Amino acid sequence: MKKFDFSTILFGLLLTAIAVYFMLRSSPSQGAPKSSIPSVQIGNLVWDQTEMTIADVKTYAASTSFISAAEKKGGGLSYEAGFVQKPGWSWKTPYGVPAKDAEPAVHLNQKEAESICRYYGKRLPTDAEWTNAAFLEQRSNPPAGYTKGQRYPFPGGGNPSVSHCLSGCGDYKGLAPVRALNRGTGHVTTNTTKPGVNGMYDMGGNVWEWTATERNGGFITRGASWWYGPERQQESDVESKPGDIAVVYIGFRCVADAVKQ
Repeated sequence: MKKFDFSTILFGLLLTAIAVYFMLRSSPSQGAPKSSIPSVQIGNLVWDQTEMTIADVKTYAASTSFISAAEKKGGGLSYEAGFVQKPGWSWKTPYGVPAKDAEPAVHLNQKEAESICRYYGKRLPTDAEWTNAAFLEQRSNPPAGYTKGQRYPFPGGGNPSVSHCLSGCGDYKGLAPVRALNRGTGHVTTNTTKPGVNGMYDMGGNVWEWTATERNGGFITRGASWWYGPERQQESDVESKPGDIAVVYIGFRCVADAVKQ
């Protein structure tokens, strides 16, 4: 009669359990609500192709009874002669009036952004992950104007023309009501601009994006926004802001680890 080596069997079961654990942990969809934002895989990460939208924050808020810090304080911030509070401005009403579902969600602090990403089974990217996706072309067969393996000066590629910024970028007009801002025209809806490196939208311009990387007592934000010119979009521009700040030109996007087959 054949003898069984129970230690070998137990070791095999342990390895199987470990493998299943990591597969479940890395999947963006295991038990998580489905995001309406299209995604694209870049290397070992699955990225939201656009910035977080108001539509997806509405879903999160309806499920969790979420009320943002900006709402609790009576309004988020805009920059004039320093930061000033704007009564009634929040992720629902970024310029004081109801917003379209496709607009990027702003007036959310870093912890709120992280919580919303987790709700969808995702997370905020690190600064290194963000810059790698924004500047290094990794598609096997990128479209004309992009070359695999090339690192570009702007998230849009060789120049900032696909992006929306204060001036010197594409020909876009933001959605802020007339006289709501003292500078610029505000953000545009997601998918309004043209895709850039790795097929991503608005990694440069539109709104700043929170990352998970701490720096100088705050968190790094990347990509600049409609408030700045294209020079702020470059990889060398490392900006950090207090994690509890909620501003009209700061948004975010989520990322998930790709499931290993």
